[in-house]
Amino acid sequence: MIIKYFTDNDLYKFSVMYAIQRLYPWSYVKYEFINRGDTCFPEGFAARLKEELVNMESLKMTREEKRFMEKKCYFFDPVFIDFLEGYRYDSSEVSVSLSEEGELSISIEGYWYRTVLWEVPLMAIISELYFQMTATTPTDIEARAIPKAKKLAEIGADYSEFGTRRRFSFEVQDRVISCLKSNSGQFFKGTSNLYLAMRHNTTPIGTMPHEWFMYHGALYGYRAANMKALEAWVEVFGGSLGITLTDTYTTDSFFESFSLKQAKLFDGLRCDSGDPIAFIDKTLDFYKQNRIETESKTVVFSDSLNLEAVKRIKNHVSNRLHDTYGIGTFFSNDVGATPLNMVIKLTNVKSSPKGEFHQAVKLSDVMGKNTGNHKEIAIAKMTLGLDD
Repeated sequence: MIIKYFTDNDLYKFSVMYAIQRLYPWSYVKYEFINRGDTCFPEGFAARLKEELVNMESLKMTREEKRFMEKKCYFFDPVFIDFLEGYRYDSSEVSVSLSEEGELSISIEGYWYRTVLWEVPLMAIISELYFQMTATTPTDIEARAIPKAKKLAEIGADYSEFGTRRRFSFEVQDRVISCLKSNSGQFFKGTSNLYLAMRHNTTPIGTMPHEWFMYHGALYGYRAANMKALEAWVEVFGGSLGITLTDTYTTDSFFESFSLKQAKLFDGLRCDSGDPIAFIDKTLDFYKQNRIETESKTVVFSDSLNLEAVKRIKNHVSNRLHDTYGIGTFFSNDVGATPLNMVIKLTNVKSSPKGEFHQAVKLSDVMGKNTGNHKEIAIAKMTLGLDD
């Protein structure tokens, strides 16, 4: 059994689940697996994956996990935490098939408040199971992780571990976090993985995902998406979890709709695609134009980071903002294997099971990261004045 703990999942999945339950409990959605790296999966992979999904139905939150969530996740009310204690995965929400050519197809369908939890553990299973079935062995786990931790401390970079989705294995991620915590001191701020945050007595890190904006864009239109999504987030969290993504419909479009009220209320932004240097300059310009002290704001960088990228970004920030770094695969799957290039994205949404599905798309600041129906992507770009 690959996923052994209910909270072996990223914090942001629980935070968006909470927001969905509060505001959109009848919403019904579909997700799709996207194999960006065109990985060929081995024979029998689908059957093994289905077994793992059925095994997840036995997971339940322990008292220890519940107490940790009550202590650390102050933004959740007790009703939600009690609900999680009774939550059970339903493997019938996930469809899996494998073609003769090794092409893996996965779709998820059901109430949004339930299906939202599948993405991260499902990807973690796919990754770990692939390496198991291809007899791939990790090498130099500590030998690679410890120098990274020491170098990040030397650079003076605040950072967190964000590697659950594409980790080599749970064991590797666990051992890496131990190295980071032991060798970076105050600069290691925590992990996105709720269970591993508990295990290592550190802080669970995370706020909102792209799917939150994608849902609002699909139902309310692309011009209103960012504003509606942010206002809804504030309605639920009241100022907590105040780091927002900018690139669901491109960062330029985001800044056009980011109001002064929201800019002052939200603690900062997350750069998840595109040129981080250009992002810094745009962010500084935006805050200065709105007479907001830039030193009071945080930018989280989380796109394909390594030591060289962190150093380059930090040098350009030059203390004009609080910069922090969410580092994923570079930590959790740098063990001599080639990480899988994959995502699971929201594709269709409707406000109730009886309604009509609407296409959900993501534009990003990098063309290759656009996801969704090509025709709908063209409509979104045209609506936002981004048409090529």
